[in-house]
Amino acid sequence: MKLTGVIPPVCTPLTPSFDVDGPSLTRLVDHLMDGGVDGLFVLGSSSEAAYLPDGHRRAVLDTVVGHVAGQVPVLAGVIDMTTLRVLDHVRAAVVAGVDGIVATAPFYARTHPAEIALHFRTIAEVAELPVYAYDLPVSVHTKLGRDLLLELASSGVLAGVKDSSGDDGGLRSLILSRPSSFSVLTGSEVTVDCALWMGADGVVPGLGNVDPHGYARLFAAARAGDWAAAKDEQERLINLFELVTVGLPRMGGGSSALGAFKAALHLRGVIDHPTTAVPQIPLNEEETRRVGKHLADAGLL
Repeated sequence: MKLTGVIPPVCTPLTPSFDVDGPSLTRLVDHLMDGGVDGLFVLGSSSEAAYLPDGHRRAVLDTVVGHVAGQVPVLAGVIDMTTLRVLDHVRAAVVAGVDGIVATAPFYARTHPAEIALHFRTIAEVAELPVYAYDLPVSVHTKLGRDLLLELASSGVLAGVKDSSGDDGGLRSLILSRPSSFSVLTGSEVTVDCALWMGADGVVPGLGNVDPHGYARLFAAARAGDWAAAKDEQERLINLFELVTVGLPRMGGGSSALGAFKAALHLRGVIDHPTTAVPQIPLNEEETRRVGKHLADAGLL
């Protein structure tokens, strides 16, 4: 079935000693499911996949797939530098029982579009599951072009794309040209109503960890054609999204955003610790207080 709706990239709760916190992870999954999400994406950027060793990745897969038990689709990120490394992650995800695979283009080494196409074809052959491309040029340093995505979609290699490129014109062009079975998901937290109006099929919002109900309401309003309600919900979420800035400029944007998501989940009683993986810098007491104020202003505390 075509993937649609709200599919948050699930944060990875960690203990103070940087192990995967299984009980907190299952509570987070319950929090998301209670919020009305349509699927879960583990081991993406908001999951801190780039920071997690392989044992941590396997623990996340086993915990989430086992706990969800087929209630919603679970997609697994298999992000790594080159194809052979990615295939190891693919095999682990297949063994865990996921419903789909999410992969970026290769990175570190510069790759030609023909090499990127071979990368995705190889993943699809090994996985024998739906494969979704993750267009993330800010981290991968390669933009997945429309023609490449359409070629891979038409040949059955790709089931869809998570577009985190920030290129709204390119997103609209892809939506207008894609096969009807190809799922287009926006990775933007703050322009979801616009993307859905253009014809996107859903959203993969990191902020959805904190407020899954809000994104579920936004999607439901858009699906019903109530664009005024969708706009109102989107604007509330835009204000809430300001929490990602609380650590700036004392730390990098990733530390600030992921630290804020985890601080918010901790303040809401969902996870036991707001620990982020090193070398990310943790939020201090004042920054955490500011996260709490954003939550209160959004009606979440």
